[in-house]
Amino acid sequence: MSGEGKRMLRAALTQTRNAYAPMPATVGELGALAERLEEVRAANVAHHRELARRAARAGARVICFGELFTGPYFALGADELWFGLAEDALAGPTARALQCTARELELVVVAPLFERTADGRRFNTAIVIDADGALSGRYRKVHIPAGSNERAGFCETFYYEGSDGRLDNSQADVSENPFFPVFETAVGRIGLAICYDRHFEGAMRSLARNGAELVFSPAVTFGEHSRRMWELEFAVDAARHGLFIGGSNRLGAEEPWGVEYFGASGFWGPTGAREPAVAQDSDELVLADLDLAALAGAGAGAGGSGWDLERDARPQTYSD
Repeated sequence: MSGEGKRMLRAALTQTRNAYAPMPATVGELGALAERLEEVRAANVAHHRELARRAARAGARVICFGELFTGPYFALGADELWFGLAEDALAGPTARALQCTARELELVVVAPLFERTADGRRFNTAIVIDADGALSGRYRKVHIPAGSNERAGFCETFYYEGSDGRLDNSQADVSENPFFPVFETAVGRIGLAICYDRHFEGAMRSLARNGAELVFSPAVTFGEHSRRMWELEFAVDAARHGLFIGGSNRLGAEEPWGVEYFGASGFWGPTGAREPAVAQDSDELVLADLDLAALAGAGAGAGGSGWDLERDARPQTYSD
């Protein structure tokens, strides 16, 4: 906290890119990775632990990694090879390593990964680790896309299903909605909306109504339409619901697919404006200073406008 009446939080995002090298030159050669998936995971976890250390040295108290950060974005095609990258979200190697990092740095860590349950089900999941290293719980992506845009296709339904709402979270989860948890952490109340979930208006509404102050939206997205919508959606949702949103996208192309991810990661606040970034010497990290006190008593969607959309809503007049 700094300044009278302020509640300042320096928050960080990664612009994730696959840290494992060398990758096969063509999609047809990906099978060569079958015996090296643990190396892929370890390389990406180690790289992101170093990014967390850099963020902490720069004053960040919370960091969110990119969607499926433990490997390349593999869902551009359907290949059972990548099932081997899925892991126990709460007790697997990634969670254990990051609990140590969070405790060492006194940093809240949000880590999106590929989950495999004991009975073999797979989910696109993010875990939240508090600044003391305690595992607060998990959130599973609710809406799963399959389709294509002008750049490439995406086959996520091949790899994982949508959330079943059975998260078994700790008491740190203060949400009454089992699909959209909100975690009470050392830095405030954090919600999550992985990638495709952000397009559904009920997602941000659910998080806001259950007390989220900062929503992280880790994503892998590309193409001109998605680029146009990226800032518009975050700006509108942050203003409409009176919260901060941090959107993390991959940046650059990953071999062997070569699809260009546009990055543009950042934070948006309750005025609908993008929050100024703290200068960094690398495009892999995006930091911003957020005044969480600006949310207090604002009312959903106020943002300095004088609106109170939650108070003045007339839900009985709306179509289902």
